[in-house]
Amino acid sequence: MVDISRGSALGTSGASELFQLLRDGAPRTRAALAQATGLARSTIAARVDELMRLGLVTPVADAASTGGRPPSQFAINPGARLVLAADLGASHATIAATDLTGTVLAQRGEAMDIADGPEAVLTRMVEIGHDLIDGLGRDRHDLAAIGIGVPGPVEHSTGRPVNPPIMPGWDRFDVPGWVQQHLEVPVLVDNDVNIMALGERALAWPAVEHLVFVKVATGIGSGVISGGLLQRGAQGIAGDIGHVQVARGAGVPCHCGNRGCLEALASGPAIARALREQGVAADSGSDVIDLVKRGDLDAIQAVRQAGRDIGEVLTACVSLVNPSVIAIGGSMARAGEHLIAGVREVVYTRSMPLATEHLSIVQSAAAANAAVLGASMLAVHHVLSPEGIDQLAAAR
Repeated sequence: MVDISRGSALGTSGASELFQLLRDGAPRTRAALAQATGLARSTIAARVDELMRLGLVTPVADAASTGGRPPSQFAINPGARLVLAADLGASHATIAATDLTGTVLAQRGEAMDIADGPEAVLTRMVEIGHDLIDGLGRDRHDLAAIGIGVPGPVEHSTGRPVNPPIMPGWDRFDVPGWVQQHLEVPVLVDNDVNIMALGERALAWPAVEHLVFVKVATGIGSGVISGGLLQRGAQGIAGDIGHVQVARGAGVPCHCGNRGCLEALASGPAIARALREQGVAADSGSDVIDLVKRGDLDAIQAVRQAGRDIGEVLTACVSLVNPSVIAIGGSMARAGEHLIAGVREVVYTRSMPLATEHLSIVQSAAAANAAVLGASMLAVHHVLSPEGIDQLAAAR
């Protein structure tokens, strides 16, 4: 029997089990689906019929006959519905329309200040979403769900941001409720690093059950996938490694109010500050990256040291979570191998050999698209869950 829990870091149940098998596009018969899932043929038949009625599954060429009438085959119909995926960053937003496999059909990015407040930002997001759907020549009734990533903690059960430090006016704002006044579909909201982990896994590591995605930018955070499932923790802040204390940072103040936090040492602004103290002109993380690309030795050494600091915290994560992959993303990952080399230097040296025997520490393959891909997967999973299927059926 196939382990159908693999393929979605959000878990599976009911009708979405079939999607986990069919999403690769390979046609299968009812008998093959029943054998793979362990479900009764009558259950498979009912679910396939419902998915066909909704247009989510379509019949394809019949399988080879072993005598008698050839058995019918079915495959997922990824273009049956659209989802909108939104990566709302501190100063920039990317909105995409995707199919039900997460394939991007249309995308737009533009400058957008999250500090303008939820109504202004979400209004623009909805406008762009409408434009993308219309540009594809699709009916707005084809939209099945919206996934949104925001740069702050999110209460997963409600989709409301909670005390987000760089999102004034967003605290406890009902993001799903507001968006649904303009687009009447389910709205899923999560922290940006969590959805980046989902996007990275979906694109580059679909078979990996244990992955940590580390975002290094203005802040530092991580998304943790363990046992194939995204780990949010009790209050939704699992993976908040940016405020773990690092020995080298004793006395260095952090905006959170503590001292010695990883973010105060190894984020883009922190690296730029350290370079300025050495007399190097660097006002931002982008300046640091430009210096590294020009071969500035002070900048290269500062980025490498930031990697070592991140590696110090990740060493504890390796012992606690035992991931197979650590993917480094965020704007500072554009510094290339210098940052990752520092991470590897510490993690591989200080971790137990068994923990690192098959551990890959790599640059994000999804890169700037990780968050929008993850937001799409957040929405897609909901659409193809039993709850989502029921909502689509009720809307018919």
